[in-house]
Amino acid sequence: MPKFSRPKSLVDKQTHFCPGCLHGIIHRIIAEVIDELDVEGTTIGVFPVGCGVFGYWYLGCDTVSASHGRACAVATGVKRARPDRLVFSYQGDGDMMAIGTGEAIHAAARGENFTSIFVNNAIYGMTGGQMAPTSMPGQKTQTTPFGRDTAAAGFPIKSVEMFATLDGVALAQRVSVHDAKHVREAKAAIKKAFEIQLRGEGFSVIEVLSTCPTNWGMTPTNSIKWLEENMIPYYPLGVTKEGAVK
Repeated sequence: MPKFSRPKSLVDKQTHFCPGCLHGIIHRIIAEVIDELDVEGTTIGVFPVGCGVFGYWYLGCDTVSASHGRACAVATGVKRARPDRLVFSYQGDGDMMAIGTGEAIHAAARGENFTSIFVNNAIYGMTGGQMAPTSMPGQKTQTTPFGRDTAAAGFPIKSVEMFATLDGVALAQRVSVHDAKHVREAKAAIKKAFEIQLRGEGFSVIEVLSTCPTNWGMTPTNSIKWLEENMIPYYPLGVTKEGAVK
């Protein structure tokens, strides 16, 4: 009988995340993948500013802190300096698709051989709930109290579809962690991305749809329902591009 236990690469520490936040689940599946690949001692995570900034509290691998938006630039430097290491960045929607868009796109275009795990909860979480580049049309936030008006604020950025157009990208996939089935699929995607990196095949990005009950103003249960009914239809799950960079 399988026993459910804490992954070796997940630090035994009480979470600081808000009730219903899914960052903890994402941290756990990253730790499980690190354990299964037996790479804890050769993995380096890059964590920039945002709700995921304290990832170094929870993962037992080596970590580097990056300025807001600069995780892909830092990960590029780390991977080029230590090509023998498995390197990943862990970024939110504001970090990767606003201030860090340039770094992310050009790292992908160059085919830098690291993995970006991009958590999309459609809002700026750490700074109080402002509209993010991925906020949904009509979504109410602190800076769009009447809902996101696409005529004034434009449309949400669909990241994996954008990354899939770049020749340096070996994998662009969107997953979710809102229920057990999708958690398993998200774990498999992250493991596949790490294996692609270990084979030296190019840049990989895994977008993970997540919730932010606190800034959405919802209960954890209702936030899961909102993700299912609103985010997944707009951000469809699945592989957009897969294949070694030629």
